Amino acid sequence: MTGLWMQRIAQDWLVLTLTHSATAVGLTTALQCLPTLLLGVWGGSIADRLPKRRLLLATQVSMAVTASMLAAVTLLGLVSVWQVYMFAVLLGLISVVDNPSRQSFVIEMVGPGLLRNAISLSSSVFQLGGLVGPATAGLIVGAVGPGYAFAINAGSYMAPIVALAMMREAELRILPRPGPAARNSGSELLRIARQPQVLVPLALVAVFGLFTPNLPVTLAASTASTFVGALYTSRQHRSTLRTLLTQGATLALCYLLAAAAPESVSFFLALFGVGIATLVFLTGTNAMVQVSTPSSHLGRVTGLYVLTILGSASIGGPLLGLVDQHAGPRFGLLLAGLVPGATVAAMTWLIIRRRRRLEPTSKASSASRNRASSVHSFAHMVAAQGVHRATHRMFRGPDEDDHLRAG
Repeated sequence: MTGLWMQRIAQDWLVLTLTHSATAVGLTTALQCLPTLLLGVWGGSIADRLPKRRLLLATQVSMAVTASMLAAVTLLGLVSVWQVYMFAVLLGLISVVDNPSRQSFVIEMVGPGLLRNAISLSSSVFQLGGLVGPATAGLIVGAVGPGYAFAINAGSYMAPIVALAMMREAELRILPRPGPAARNSGSELLRIARQPQVLVPLALVAVFGLFTPNLPVTLAASTASTFVGALYTSRQHRSTLRTLLTQGATLALCYLLAAAAPESVSFFLALFGVGIATLVFLTGTNAMVQVSTPSSHLGRVTGLYVLTILGSASIGGPLLGLVDQHAGPRFGLLLAGLVPGATVAAMTWLIIRRRRRLEPTSKASSASRNRASSVHSFAHMVAAQGVHRATHRMFRGPDEDDHLRAG
């Protein structure tokens, strides 16, 4: 992840150097994200159909080749902005398959029991790469130019390629492949996405992604706290909707505290809380979505999860940029706490209301099952002992039983 972050920073700097246009930099980022927004679920279907380890080997090799080609044209002085755009699109197309394959491959490596711990570790590595990568890219670009940053990123892919190649497939918990009916069943995917254990995490991620992309601005402060969050989440073995809503409310509260912070020390402490709460929240949503999804649709639902994160952030970034520009960053932080907090409160109320509606039906169903069980037991007694003895046995008391045994 450090190398990928290096390439992103160096790529933006190269486009800015070639065009002197901030709009061109934004276009580069959009071109890299656009394939996932358009083809994310399709990429997930590929992850469902093909072996994930081999898919990841292919995507990592492809990313290494792409970075090598960009490094070559840059170091040779042949690069132009259209080439950077082309490589950004290529990287985005590879990510369409890489993202759902990588996330759904975690459960094949560790199994459901350790899934939350593994996702926590993965999130920590991602955040650490977000801290080290841009800083390293700044040093390299300033010293020798962006071409060497691309070359270092290309070399960094050797580590995951070797690790994937050395894995023994016999020790992996390979998920069963979907049948022909499941592969083309859009209605089944829609049914899974409507389940509360999938719909609620997706909705929460969409709202928080739309209103809280302030986090990268304070990346150093929040990244320092991700290790604390990783230690906490590694001790959590299961997620419930109640836990997830509590985590969302905590994250919204941390943003409100940051908006109300009167000076820099309290502001830093609030951001420290934002970092912990963000990691815990994202780990919880990711784990709940993966555990609640049938293996036949895991890649597609994971692709939908990634699509939700990227799509909401793509819309929310410019939106909050306008808010911060015209109303100030403090109001942007306030909005990042109020809107998601209100969403969490509304979801909590809807879930409680739904459960109260289902309680009478559940009790009636339980009573019906008890009556059916009694009738079934009586029928067995009749068959075994005759009508007279079975009826007599059902209605006599325990004292009469003792008296008969004594006699």
